[in-house]
Amino acid sequence: MMKTPDPVDIHVGGRVRARRKMMGLSQTQLGQELGVTFQQVQKYERGTNRIGSSRLFRVSNALDVPVAYFFEGAETKLPDYNPMGGALDGDAFEKQETQELVEAYYRIADPRIRKKVLGLARLLSSGVDEYGM
Repeated sequence: MMKTPDPVDIHVGGRVRARRKMMGLSQTQLGQELGVTFQQVQKYERGTNRIGSSRLFRVSNALDVPVAYFFEGAETKLPDYNPMGGALDGDAFEKQETQELVEAYYRIADPRIRKKVLGLARLLSSGVDEYGM
């Protein structure tokens, strides 16, 4: 009987995948950096294999983010999670559109322009009511 992956493991794996893609790395390249096969990286990213703490520490170094990055938003995957009016649902960061937006944002080389883009996004979103209108 196959055990269903834990929702937090799936979330962490999804964050690994998103960050790896944001950095333009293949599963093979990340696997080489970690000393594992690309198949193992696939299993981590799907959440079918849990990432141990020492390996997660190495993943965070390879992907240049703190370990906490992988757990951001994980609370939304817990069965007793009760959002208290949060602006984003937990799945927003897993959407292709979000990943493409973040990738495009970080391709802007000039930090001053990035800051202006962020300001524009905040300005545009401030007019959005709770129904997205």
